[in-house]
Amino acid sequence: MTPEVNSLIPVTTTPTFQGTEIKQYKGIVCGEVVAGVNFVKDFAAGITNFLGGRSTSYEEELIDARESALREMQSRAMMLGANAVVGVDIDYEVLGQGNMLMVSASGTAVVI
Repeated sequence: MTPEVNSLIPVTTTPTFQGTEIKQYKGIVCGEVVAGVNFVKDFAAGITNFLGGRSTSYEEELIDARESALREMQSRAMMLGANAVVGVDIDYEVLGQGNMLMVSASGTAVVI
């Protein structure tokens, strides 16, 4: 978890928080982000792909999209009255002709 995401409510990929009892299940919550990758990033990634190495421009876009999806999921959990999210799963999908990235985060909103 990143500090920005962690500041809302705690999330975990596990079904429980160790040493903490789940008092109430509020339901499934999701957060989705569709991010476009612009021409400059595509061009820079193409050069990196040709020369070898990591594409930091794509990595930054991926990190931003993931954090936004997690924040959205946490906000929806809070609207349900939850104070944590368990069983979190993050999925990535390429949309369109490869220039759109969808990141979705889902989990179970709970009261601990």
